[in-house]
Amino acid sequence: MRIHYLQHVPFEGLGNIENWASSKGHQVSDIQLYNNDPLPDLESFDWLIVMGGPMNIYHKNVFSWLAYETVLADQL
Repeated sequence: MRIHYLQHVPFEGLGNIENWASSKGHQVSDIQLYNNDPLPDLESFDWLIVMGGPMNIYHKNVFSWLAYETVLADQL
């Protein structure tokens, strides 16, 4: 299985989820939104994990990638 996660801040990773995924033989990849990485193609993953962070959906004017992330979530 291809598990992809959206990472909002550099200090927040998957933790035990990554350990579990690796032990089951799943592929794990990420997008570092704080580095302005492009969002993934919907066909490139089976599961999507959206990490948290200090921001919220109302901070679109501060974190420009939030608008794109919202569009991606709407497509799922």
